[in-house]
Amino acid sequence: MLPPTSVSGLRMHPVGDRGVLVQLRSLDEVLSLHDWLQRHPLPGQVDAVAAAETVLITADSAAAARGFAAALSAADLSPVTATDDALVTLDTVYDGADLDEVARLTGLSRDGVIAAHAEQVWTAAFGGFAPGFAYLVGDGRLAVPRRDTPRPAVPAGAVALADRYSAVYPRASPGGWQLIGRTNATLWNLERPEPALVRPGNRVQFRSVRELVTADSSGAVAARIVTDGAASAFIVVQPGAQTTVQDLGRPGFADLGVTRSGALDRGALRRANRLAGNPATAAVLENALGGLVLDVRTDQVLAMTGAALTIDVTNDGVLRTVSTDAPFAVHAGDRLALGTPTSGMRCYVAVRGGFDVAPVLGSRSTDTMSGLGPAPLAVGSALRVLPAPSTSVVGDAEPSPEPPPAVTELRYVPGPRADWIAAESLAAFTQTVYTVSARSNRIGLRLDGPALSRSLAPGLPTELPSEGTVYGAIQIPASGLPVLFLADHPVTGGYPVVGVVLHADLDRAAQLPAGARLRFVPAADAASPLFDPSPATRSEG
Repeated sequence: MLPPTSVSGLRMHPVGDRGVLVQLRSLDEVLSLHDWLQRHPLPGQVDAVAAAETVLITADSAAAARGFAAALSAADLSPVTATDDALVTLDTVYDGADLDEVARLTGLSRDGVIAAHAEQVWTAAFGGFAPGFAYLVGDGRLAVPRRDTPRPAVPAGAVALADRYSAVYPRASPGGWQLIGRTNATLWNLERPEPALVRPGNRVQFRSVRELVTADSSGAVAARIVTDGAASAFIVVQPGAQTTVQDLGRPGFADLGVTRSGALDRGALRRANRLAGNPATAAVLENALGGLVLDVRTDQVLAMTGAALTIDVTNDGVLRTVSTDAPFAVHAGDRLALGTPTSGMRCYVAVRGGFDVAPVLGSRSTDTMSGLGPAPLAVGSALRVLPAPSTSVVGDAEPSPEPPPAVTELRYVPGPRADWIAAESLAAFTQTVYTVSARSNRIGLRLDGPALSRSLAPGLPTELPSEGTVYGAIQIPASGLPVLFLADHPVTGGYPVVGVVLHADLDRAAQLPAGARLRFVPAADAASPLFDPSPATRSEG
């Protein structure tokens, strides 16, 4: 495990090969450092995510991350003053599924829990997890642990508790917090000048009511992909298990709770766009497990990469089969169908010009965690195509990727919270072959295998305060079964991360279907410092 680096009193842990986690002594220091990073971004900085006791800083390259420690020596941790302490009142029905459990954990009655939650004024400390999700700090009477096993879906508007925080889930999403009630307030709405209803510095009062009389229905966050069918290039006949629009994502918004999202296999997306004559940033279709069927309305040039599968094109009963990893033409009246992958899981469909979908926060990607971007394709979805520049040229055929091995090895950098796992479990971790569960999705690969045990080291808290997470993080929930975060992962989480998969290996992880086997292997250079070992950045003890 890599030791933390200490610079000017700041303790920093490596987070994979493109990030650092800065450990602070108080929430005030967290907010000060986050404010300083917003005003003085580090060279190569992509995101800075404030959390309970840490700030996660991610980089656009491994080289930039290695320079973070030296750059942070100039950080100013002077206290900052909240500029917006407006009071937000949320009508709440207290009928949550975990209300009795919270009463047991706190020693209060049900009515006592409700009174303690509704009578105090909470303060929004920082955002995270998902768009519109704000961590609210209270007086500590309702400090409770997270659930042992996160729920796969928490309903939108759920009012919840975890650690010393309260929060409201802006939309249906996985979550491990204790649910005590519900509200119908719209926490996130891109049509508002300030999308988040509750922003850092705001005060929040929960008002107990018997029923929610009115609902604010103006908060839809998903752009609609269905367009005028008469002007479309393709009509979806069958979407398959899941087909979404993806590009390279929307980096830089993590402090708003917006993860980068984007294509899971970015190498395959880039190859598809290159073959179709597009820039790497053009929007494509990401299809999982085949089954996509499109009716072609206008002549187009396509290219498909990623999973190995058959591509059938029919017209008036005449069938032709085209190859992946090469451009090909389709004509008005054709029907295109993707078979079931024989290798890999996700196929990328690029069209010359790129798919025409309204960008949201600068990206056309579908984010299944937050609901940003276009909804997944459905029967009848109509797809438009942007005009291709006259200078664009389709690429030559490229070799198809090699089939994956029986056991895929993913290299990782240990930490930042490997010390939360028992030594014997850590020793067995790299020898274990895990199986990808059918419960996996774009948020993460859920893995089946031996459970890891928490460390019982003296002085280690029972709960890890919420902190920033990254694509590739290997999170260990209370069940002990690892979850490998993918592109739509939550921005923050409260379970320890035992390691982070190298950026270069994430495309391989994206192609692992249910039943695939994998092993985590410490990166060969993980013993060397992540940071530049100059005198200014060496640990002083």
